[in-house]
Amino acid sequence: MKHSESDASGGFRRVAVLGGGAWGTALAQVAAAAGHKVTLWAREAEVVDGVNRAHENPLFLPGVTLHANVGATGSIEEAAEAELILAVPPAQHMRAVLRSLRPHLKPGAPLVLCAKGVERGSLALMTDVLAEEIPDVIPAVLSGPGFAKDVARGLPTATTIASPDAAFAQRIVAALGLPTFRPYVADDLVGAEIGGAVKNVIAVACGVAEGRKLGDGARAALITRGFAELTRLGLAMGAKAETLSGLCGLGDLVLTCCSMTSRNTSLGAALGEGRALKDVLAERRSVAEGAESAPAVVALAKKHGVEMPICEAVDAIVAERIGIDEAIVALLSRPFKAERA
Repeated sequence: MKHSESDASGGFRRVAVLGGGAWGTALAQVAAAAGHKVTLWAREAEVVDGVNRAHENPLFLPGVTLHANVGATGSIEEAAEAELILAVPPAQHMRAVLRSLRPHLKPGAPLVLCAKGVERGSLALMTDVLAEEIPDVIPAVLSGPGFAKDVARGLPTATTIASPDAAFAQRIVAALGLPTFRPYVADDLVGAEIGGAVKNVIAVACGVAEGRKLGDGARAALITRGFAELTRLGLAMGAKAETLSGLCGLGDLVLTCCSMTSRNTSLGAALGEGRALKDVLAERRSVAEGAESAPAVVALAKKHGVEMPICEAVDAIVAERIGIDEAIVALLSRPFKAERA
């Protein structure tokens, strides 16, 4: 899908994407296809060189030819010159990236958070981090079901743009929307963030079940009961039920838990097969946000008095406080109860 620069909508011409991983690169591809000049900011010199020289991200999205309108830089000051910024670093690095961006950001420059996770230690959602680091920016979150390779290749994907400012959300939709990339507007920031963060933790559990060959029924049970955990936490934090049952909650959960393309599911599968976490992580450049966010999600649950046994099991497995078989037995030995409990 091609548009001329003059066709670019939403009132933006230049878009910057902060984070040269697979998802950041895919969103850069979307913005370029929507008619924008795109600057991809990456820490890795190999990514910057590969994008500028060969129109490819060799580290995180090899084999995908990038749009001619996508260029890369290692200078966050240069990226800050854009009229719309998509922040896509791993969740645990969001604060540092926003702090580096702040001195160079134009007053009132629109910024959209595209990372899924909860900050460890502070238990802050990404919008909380934004409010602390760049408080004068209108918060917006892009979240929903989509794999980077599919999005970068232009395969059909739907997502959520959440912001308390409906007019701003509509501008983002106008800027990024394509027939193959369909954003839906919501005003529920907490729901969009909790859905994206918790589904990654549940996906690790589904991967463990896959690695242990527990069958499709076990995965279905984990998805369903995992959605109950996601919903309990979201509602306790003020999210709307319809957001949690939408694209950025249930939709993202189903996609992530049902495919080995998911970094979180594949990580869980490797653990389920008996591999050590450090060995699996040593082979990967990309971040599995579920393993990173699990301790913070569990701590949030305790803070809000919410029971999340699947997430607790994932946290214990990743921290190596408990063996996988022991975790499975503990989950299967829980008391029988009403389904909605």
